Amino acid sequence: MTTQVFHNGPILTERGFETDVCVVVEDGHIVAVLHGAAPTQGEHIDLQGGTLVPGFIDVQVNGGGGVLFNNATTVDAIAAIGRGHRRFGTTGFLPTLISDDVQVMQRAIQATHDAIAQGVPGVLGIHLEGPYIAPARKGTHNADKFRVPDADETALVTALDNGVTVITLAPERVPAATIRAMVDAGAIVCAGHTAANYAETCAGLDAGISGFTHLYNAMTPLQGREPGVIGAALEDAHSWVGVIVDGVHVHPASLRVAIAAKPRGKVLLVTDAMPMVGSDDPSFHLYGETITAVDGVVRNAAGSLAGSALDMASAVRNAVHLLDLPLDEACRMAAQYPAEFLGLGHRHGRIATGYRADLVVLDANLHVQRSWIGGTE
Repeated sequence: MTTQVFHNGPILTERGFETDVCVVVEDGHIVAVLHGAAPTQGEHIDLQGGTLVPGFIDVQVNGGGGVLFNNATTVDAIAAIGRGHRRFGTTGFLPTLISDDVQVMQRAIQATHDAIAQGVPGVLGIHLEGPYIAPARKGTHNADKFRVPDADETALVTALDNGVTVITLAPERVPAATIRAMVDAGAIVCAGHTAANYAETCAGLDAGISGFTHLYNAMTPLQGREPGVIGAALEDAHSWVGVIVDGVHVHPASLRVAIAAKPRGKVLLVTDAMPMVGSDDPSFHLYGETITAVDGVVRNAAGSLAGSALDMASAVRNAVHLLDLPLDEACRMAAQYPAEFLGLGHRHGRIATGYRADLVVLDANLHVQRSWIGGTE
């Protein structure tokens, strides 16, 4: 049995940041959070004043480490994406496939299944962003790939049996019965890339939609006489919303409004990251087009935002500096709340007894110094 003792720095526990505690890990899981002097046994990991927080969970990762998931639906590609993001504190993620052909979706689901079975670090499931979305709010997605799923395809997209499946769709494009079938099969269904009005969005919520993908982006706005998707999302107390906090996708004031409107715990940080995260190459290929990040902003030739160059550590820093959030809440938005959204809140996203030892050390500037997945650095 391997024992690790983390000590000598602020630690984000259930009570908030505490400085007089240590965390004891055995065989990859937290077995104790102790006050007072650290026990003498085991490998001592001196935080040297660094801040220990739960590892970040990113539910929308299109790529990283120079790899786009759509272009390489393999276990090796998923592992490379995970490596690209780990240096920024992401210890759990969903490789995300944007709208594509059914054969590509089949390969992506199989690769995710195999990655989890082989223990690729950090893989929690898959996010299928499209192709059941609206041409009017397509963003950088290829509308030639869009379709309405039949029964066979509904079974396919809910076939992952060893991890979480998130499906982003437009509720006005997919029958309520199909949404219910997806949810009944265990998928988490989100509204996104949608031109739905308020009533159509509420009907989707009634059918089982429980989240909204990159709130404010690629959805109908909140207006006085037509609340739209955003109005429905902000009004609904039970659903989660993902937000891209990069100072580009959404104005900070709009994000502060969303945080004020939603119950605490229902707003989570996402990156919508593309291959340049964790890579020195600012360019990648999508649907045959070369896309390059300029000054950290990723757009296609038509000018549409094409994902982001954001990493989770930067998202946490931005939540503190742009949104005026306390660090503990920013970290919960990056760890605890995504875990709860995914139904994994009982074993991921917190520093507490019984939880997996997915841990990150931040320096005084909130940059990642070290990270562990299941106790492995």
